[in-house]
Amino acid sequence: MKLKILYNILFWGSFASILVSCERDYKDVQKIGKTAFVPTSEVENFKLKYTDSAQIKSILISPLMFDFGSLDFPFTEFPKGIDLTVYDNDKKESYITSNYAITYSKSDIIDLQDNVKITSSNGDVLETSQLYYDRKREWFFTEKECKFSNKNGVYYFKGFDSKSDLTQGEARSFSGEGTFSELKN
Repeated sequence: MKLKILYNILFWGSFASILVSCERDYKDVQKIGKTAFVPTSEVENFKLKYTDSAQIKSILISPLMFDFGSLDFPFTEFPKGIDLTVYDNDKKESYITSNYAITYSKSDIIDLQDNVKITSSNGDVLETSQLYYDRKREWFFTEKECKFSNKNGVYYFKGFDSKSDLTQGEARSFSGEGTFSELKN
């Protein structure tokens, strides 16, 4: 009887330890398939002045930046948003704000999200929930709903693309006050 109790204790104790060790190994195996995105750098209260030929072209301000530059497809994330001032050749200022942004180094695409607002140097304002910016082409585009305000009125549309100064734009699914030709002027 004592031998049977000892046998049961040993059997169930061994069985329980095998289960526990297998579960621990299984969790380790699960971790192998996951890629850990650990930033190579983290910067708080970030301010960057971009210059070209001794002229300031833009000023980027963000409360937090994560740089994931060591990945195969490197990117920089601004989880608390950005405030960007852009200067044209005549030193006129345009402003871009969003609550979140991510830039992809290899594609030159910037993804602006959540309360995106662009104010051009002439006072035109574009507001949307997400907007992409192609740095090479200096071009904005989105398929999201947008609100565009200028001296002629307020316009709503879904889908928009434009030069970075909000000229030469094209809106889709247009509605608003005024005529569409006034939107382009």
